[in-house]
Amino acid sequence: MTGDGRVGASADGRYPRMVLLVALAGMFATTFPVTVLTLAIPTIADDFGVDESGLAWVVTLPMLGSALALPVLGKLGDLHGHRKVFVIGFSIAVVTTALTATAASPAQLIAWRTLTQVAGASTMPSSLALINSVHHGEARARAMGWWSMVAAGAPVAGLTIGAPVIDAVGWPSLFLMQAALMVVPVTASWRILRETPRREARFDAAGAALLALGLGPLLLAVDQVREWGVVAVPTVACLAVSATGLVAFVVVERRVAQPLVPLDFFHSPGTRASLVGSFLTGASYMGAFFLASLLLVRQFDYSLTGAVPILSIRPLLFAVTSPLGGWATGRFGSRAAALGGCVALAGGLTGLALGSSLSSLLVVVVAGFLLQGIGYGLLRPAISTALADAVDDGDLGMAGAAERLAGQLGITFGITIMASVYAGDVDRFAAAFGVGAVLAVAAAFVALGLRRRPTLPVVAEAAVAPDVAA
Repeated sequence: MTGDGRVGASADGRYPRMVLLVALAGMFATTFPVTVLTLAIPTIADDFGVDESGLAWVVTLPMLGSALALPVLGKLGDLHGHRKVFVIGFSIAVVTTALTATAASPAQLIAWRTLTQVAGASTMPSSLALINSVHHGEARARAMGWWSMVAAGAPVAGLTIGAPVIDAVGWPSLFLMQAALMVVPVTASWRILRETPRREARFDAAGAALLALGLGPLLLAVDQVREWGVVAVPTVACLAVSATGLVAFVVVERRVAQPLVPLDFFHSPGTRASLVGSFLTGASYMGAFFLASLLLVRQFDYSLTGAVPILSIRPLLFAVTSPLGGWATGRFGSRAAALGGCVALAGGLTGLALGSSLSSLLVVVVAGFLLQGIGYGLLRPAISTALADAVDDGDLGMAGAAERLAGQLGITFGITIMASVYAGDVDRFAAAFGVGAVLAVAAAFVALGLRRRPTLPVVAEAAVAPDVAA
C-alpha cells in the first residue's frame, strides 16, 4: 500500500492485472449456472417427484437472499478489508456449492442454494472494490468493460456447458463441476490479493436490519405480485412493512455517527444517475430477455431447446461489446457511452415490438436482439465507471453493492411489469416490449446526468487486459 492509500500502486505493474483476473474468475465461477439452473427445474422436479411451481424458490429465494446481503457485505469490506470478505465468502460458497449436489429434498436444495448465493454475493461488491482500488481513469473504464463481458458471458457458457452435463449425468453434477471450478480462483485470491484500507468504525447493525426489513418485503412483493395480485393482502402487507422499514432506516441513518449507508452518498448527481440508470436499464434489458423466450416459443413456435441458440445472440453480443464499452467510456466519457448504449437499447426494444407486430423473426433478431446486446454492452461499463468515479475510495464496496442492488430491483420490476402487460396474450407482446423501450428512453435522459469525462487521473499502470503476459 502506498502513502496515498491506494492498494497495489507499487512497482509491480502486473498486480492490477492479477486483481482483475482473480475477480473475473471468481465472478465467472459463482454465476455461470444461473441460466441453466432455471432450465433444469423440470428435470429436478421429476427427480424429486414434485411440481415445478414448488421449485420456483430454487431461483427466487437465493436471488432475494443475495440482494439483501449485498449492502452488508459491501459495508463489511469497506470497514474490514475487501480481501477478507472476498476470500471468506468465496470459501464458504465453495463448500455450500458442493453440498448442494447432496440435496435429498427440495427444501435442502433451496437452503444450500440460498446459502451459496448469499456467501457468493461477497464476490460482487468486494471484487468491484478490489478492481477499482487499483485501476483509475481510463484503466478503470477498461476494467469495467472486461467485468461486464464476463458477467454477460458466464451464464451463456454455463448454458452451453451445463445443459449437456445435466442431460448426461444429472443435475447434481452441475454443482460438483461448479465447486471444482471455484477452487482455483479462491486459492488464487488467497495467494494474490492484497488487503484494501480499513476504517476504524463500528458496523451499523441497526441500519442493516432496517434496510433488510425495508428491501426484503419489497423484493418479495415485486417478485410475487403476478401471482398474488396488486391489491391482494400479501402484496399490500409486504409494501406496508417495506415502507415502514425504509422510513425507519432513513431516520436511523441520519442519527448514527457511522451509518451503514451515508445519506450524503446520494447527494452526488453522478451517484444518483448511476443508480437510477442501473435500475432502468436492468428493467428494460432483462424484462425483454424474459419475454423473448416466450416470444420465440409462443409466437414463432420454437421449442425451448431450439430457442436457446437465438436467445444466446443477445448476451454474446453484450459480452463481446463490453470491452468496447469500456474503451468508449475511457475515451469519450461515461455520459457519451451510456447515452449511446441507452439509445441502442431503446432501438432494440422497439425492434422487438415491431418484429412481434409483423411476425418477423428477422426483425426480432436483427433490429431487436442485435441492438439490445450492443447497447447493453456499451452502457454497463459506463454506468459502473461513473459510480466508482463519483464516490470516495473508502466507499467503493458500498457503491458496488448499491449498483448491484439497484440493478436487481430493476430486473425484478422490469420482468414483473412487462410480463403483466403481456398477460399471456400473444397480441400484447408488442405493447410489453414498448414498455421496455420507454424504460430505455428514460434511462437515456438519466444518462445526461453522468459526468462528461472521468475526473480521476490516469495513473501509471499496466494496460488492462484479461491476461498476465508482460
